[in-house]
Amino acid sequence: MENTRLNPVTLITGATTGMSTACLRDLARRSQGGLILVDLDEAALCAAADDLEMHNAAPERVSTLAFDVTDKDRWGDAASFIETQYGRLDWAVVYAGKARAPETGLVDFRGKTSALDSAVHSLRAAMPLMRKNQQGGVIVVNASAEAKAEPGAGKGLLGQMLRVAAKEGAQDNIRVNAVAPGAGNASTWAKTPWFNDLVRETGNAERAFAKIAKMSAPMARYAHADDIGRLIVMLLSDDSPMTGATLVVDGGQTQ
Repeated sequence: MENTRLNPVTLITGATTGMSTACLRDLARRSQGGLILVDLDEAALCAAADDLEMHNAAPERVSTLAFDVTDKDRWGDAASFIETQYGRLDWAVVYAGKARAPETGLVDFRGKTSALDSAVHSLRAAMPLMRKNQQGGVIVVNASAEAKAEPGAGKGLLGQMLRVAAKEGAQDNIRVNAVAPGAGNASTWAKTPWFNDLVRETGNAERAFAKIAKMSAPMARYAHADDIGRLIVMLLSDDSPMTGATLVVDGGQTQ
């Protein structure tokens, strides 16, 4: 992805969680206008910011905001902070957790029991800021494997939310897509005890993944965090025409 924007500003939620970390350094280097990192863990956020500095990836301005992303009132404060301190927002990578049944529109995906609250509140804060840009903006929702696995949720609910958001953003040149890593994501398997047993049996992780690949749906190889990171960066590019789409990266497991 080549920068075609002047001094873009990027928001990343769940910045120390899951796949958001996969593209953190890459996006930081591209965000000359500034980078806003959001997560509940303040210490982890500070460590992430320090890591960017250590690898010479940090833009001139980096802000860390530690709060519960399911809290819409805190999102109001965050949006005001971004507008005051940065004046714009170009790109956003937002984390989505588990989900509940949809209602009628983007503003109705809410409630404390909604597993998509984190994503919805992020979108509702980000999109008005992006409307101020002549070039609009791009949002990529990073859906967790847990969100896909929960009965009644999956990509159907995520897809509906994305279509609502994409439709609302289209007239302002705001694109909204998602990447949904699932069973085919290597980092997901690596956390399981039986996978570690398989690593010891086969000799290393790559051989373990190769053996798993032959157990069910055929695939070239299992996806790693860097693979997901590259997809996120691709979707953020202004060269991409996609909106309202979910890229499912689960090794063909989803039926």
